[in-house]
Formats: sequence, C-alpha cells, structure tokens
Amino acid sequence: MNSFPKPALESTPLDVSQGLTTADDVNFPLRWGILGAGNISRQWVLSTRGCRGATIAAVGARDVNRAREFATRLEIPRAYGSYEELVNDPNLDIIYVGTITRLHKEHSLLAIEAGKHVLCEKPLATTLEDAKEMYAAAAKRGVMLQDAMWTRFFPAFEHARSVIDRGDIGDVVMVQADFFDPIYVLQTAPFAFGKDAEVTDFSTLGRRSRGALAEYGEKRCAVFSFPPFNSELPETTQIIGEQGRIELGHPSHCPTDISIFLPPDNGVPSRYRTRNIHAPKIHISYPLPENVSIPSAFPNQHGFLYQAEAVHRCLANGLKTCPQYDREDSLHSMSLLDKVNRLT
Repeated sequence: MNSFPKPALESTPLDVSQGLTTADDVNFPLRWGILGAGNISRQWVLSTRGCRGATIAAVGARDVNRAREFATRLEIPRAYGSYEELVNDPNLDIIYVGTITRLHKEHSLLAIEAGKHVLCEKPLATTLEDAKEMYAAAAKRGVMLQDAMWTRFFPAFEHARSVIDRGDIGDVVMVQADFFDPIYVLQTAPFAFGKDAEVTDFSTLGRRSRGALAEYGEKRCAVFSFPPFNSELPETTQIIGEQGRIELGHPSHCPTDISIFLPPDNGVPSRYRTRNIHAPKIHISYPLPENVSIPSAFPNQHGFLYQAEAVHRCLANGLKTCPQYDREDSLHSMSLLDKVNRLT
C-alpha cells in the first residue's frame, strides 16, 4: 500500500487554500444561538465547543422548560421559550437552525430578518424555490446563510476535491453514491462534476427503495441510491475518472479516510492487465478531532467541528458563504432533490 506524500496539504480547507482565509481565523469570535433543542443541536453544540472562537451563548425552543433543560445540561447561559426571543437577543451573532426540515425556511428567515447570520441544517429547504427565497433574503440583509452540508468540510472530502481539481484521476465520468437521506447522495454530483455542470436528463425508480440517475451530457452520469434506513445500507461514494478512482471511506457522508486508485496504464482497468491484481492504492486516514467529546454520537458527528471552524474563518473575512458548499452548490443539490421528490 502506498502512502500519500503530503496529506496535510491535500486536505487543506478550501477557503484557506484559496487564500480567502487563514487557519488562525478560527479564533474569530462568534456568539452562537441554538434554535431547536433536539439531539442534532446537542451534538452540534458539543462539536462547536472545539472551535476556539466559538461561544455557545443561548438556546431557544418552543417550550421554555425544554430550553432550560437543554441549557442546564450543556452549560449554556441563556434559555428562551420562543424562537423570536432567541433571534432578537442582541448578544448573538449567528444562529444555528437545528429544527426539522419543513421548518428550516421559516426559522432561517426569522433569524435573517433579525440581522443574524445563519447556519441551517441540511437540506436547506423543502423546495428549490424556497431555498432561492432564503438566499435572496440573506443577500438583502447582508448576512451569511450557510447550508450545513457538513460532509463537504471533512478532510477526506477536501482531499478528494484536490485530487479531482488537479486532474489526477482524469475527467470524471461517473459518480456512484448511496444513503437513506437523498440530499447527502445528491450533493456528490456537483462535487464531482462541478456546481455549474448542466443536468441533461434525470430519471428515478422505485418508491420505498428508491434510486435516481442524473446525466450530465453524453459522457458523465451520477447513479444515486436511497436504501431504507432500516436496511444494511453500504454508505459508499465512488468517483470514477478516466484515469483513476476515488473511494471515500464508510460512512461516506462523513468519511475519515480516502482511497485513491491510480492504474499505471491510463484507461485500462488493472485487473484485466495484471491477472486480477488491483490498481495501486493510496490510502489516507484522517482521525476525528481529539478536542471534541460527544456521548451517544451519531457516526463521526465530531466532524461538525470542521464546518464550524470554516464558518468562523469565512465570517472573519467578510464572506457570506463557505466555498466548500456555496449558494450554487446548494441550489444544484436542491434542484436534484426537487426532481427526486417530484418523480417518486
């Protein structure tokens, strides 16, 4: 097994590698308000505490007792019994929206109208048009609206982006991905083909065990599958190029490793030239942050920290979105989600 020579450089966050921010900008102070007192919000709080500039200052819920219990358990100084009180707290800079999807638009707009930056859990909205309305409101108010597709901020995904952009695997011709939550799967297409790539055809199949196929011209396609949650789903992502292949580690919506397969003779699968010997494999592991502790965490939920740090770096430099998953990326994925929901 080969080792990659400079994994730290390959996995440099996109905002830093593009010169938009510096690594030290994680120290930029932001006072967070948590909108919603559910389990995802709990895990977000515990992860974000690992960001040096972050202060978790308040939480709001529809039930003040629920908000107080959440605040006491997580040592948050202020608790509000309504979302309106939370977003109007003058001592907050940014709101994390951790409520259920159908309420994302309502709650994000509430915070935006109060002049707060917003990080909203994915999917950003239930429809493409709602997402566009949310971005327009944020632009008008001059605040950040960041779609919380935390997948894009994992070092393994940052590494994969470097490999694709540099052309190591040649032109990407196919993406294969699965997960029960469609938005995670759909975002792999703009990641691999580019957020400006044009979908030329789209089809779906099935209802309970669903799948979809997106064509991007004659040479490129994305194959999506959405197995039921109560199945032993593989949780894999493969990015296939004409000269190599990327495999993101399991579970690939929050991967802690990456494998890159680069055959010595471009365009010919190794197994058919070498009596079933696989292509040379470069494998890099990226351990989860050591400064985050989350009891009863979902898989790799500690990786919320990567996105929180990016938000701090970007806001420190006046950016209203993170380049890892900006407005165009988000809307591309939302357009695919619209097609899935309409056709199944």
